[in-house]
Amino acid sequence: MAKLAHPFQFDDWNHEIKNVVDNVEQVMVGKQDVVRLVLVTLLAGGHCLIEDVPGVGKTMLVRAVAKSLGCEFKRIQFTPDLLPSDVSGVSIYNQKTQSFEFRPGPIFGQVVLADEINRTSPKTQSALLEALEEHNVTADGQTYALPNPFFVLATENPLEFEGTFPLPEAQLDRFLLKFSVGYPSFEDEVDILSRQSKGHPIDNLAAVVEAKDVLRWRKGVDDVFVEGSLRRYVVQIVHATRAHPQIELGASPRASLALFKSAQAMAYIAGRDYVVPDDIRYLAPYVLSHRILLTAEARLSGVEVDRVVHEVVGAVPVPLAEGAHR
Repeated sequence: MAKLAHPFQFDDWNHEIKNVVDNVEQVMVGKQDVVRLVLVTLLAGGHCLIEDVPGVGKTMLVRAVAKSLGCEFKRIQFTPDLLPSDVSGVSIYNQKTQSFEFRPGPIFGQVVLADEINRTSPKTQSALLEALEEHNVTADGQTYALPNPFFVLATENPLEFEGTFPLPEAQLDRFLLKFSVGYPSFEDEVDILSRQSKGHPIDNLAAVVEAKDVLRWRKGVDDVFVEGSLRRYVVQIVHATRAHPQIELGASPRASLALFKSAQAMAYIAGRDYVVPDDIRYLAPYVLSHRILLTAEARLSGVEVDRVVHEVVGAVPVPLAEGAHR
């Protein structure tokens, strides 16, 4: 899984979005980079997957983001006996009207936590595919539109944990970014104890923006300029994954689109109306690591996918043009 270890520093912020980050940090101490990645995913119109051990605050992160944005929060707790209809909803016969009525499932939320997604069967995991890609749910031949904005943050435990099912490549590809939260530093963990000594800060967290602001931000992301050389840079990085000797299955064109859109969102969050190469280089591991498959020899040798992705990115020459203004 992609780790938060990059030399890049992004200290500038869009002031509206910084208000959201500061609000979330009342709950998530010392995790500004993680919050930034969640917001990149949200503004790019995608969904993210967090793989980490239990107890590092994955659920609190999603709840804090939903509250800060004034969005409707829903949670799906994935278990081995969960059915697809438990996710999407079910049609129930109403004796009074003598007709079937659709009862929406928990996927009908603006910010949805798909908790421990790899603890359920592949059949139930597949119930998310249409929702993630098309923002619709089909039940009994009827298609129902999901709310707008619609954002899924899925969590999974490492596969070494007992009782987990690996996510198929088709489903992994639906997630824009994949990353981990990680343990807090010593001082941050002491701060957490102090903040929660008389209750949890999530209980008093208030919205600082509204859901309509997210839609406005997404339109702003669409207007972020990406110079031609940087568009080629994105595709060169993705193409390089298909030629690396330790990669059996390279990233698809969807990865190019994901990296392009994520870089636009990254620039917007930083208060810029143009993309720079560091936006692309910073996000590449989070976009690509879950979209490639290493060769059997590389896996048996203990090669980490993150190292291979960083090697790929480092081998592609950075464009001389620094993403200048239009």
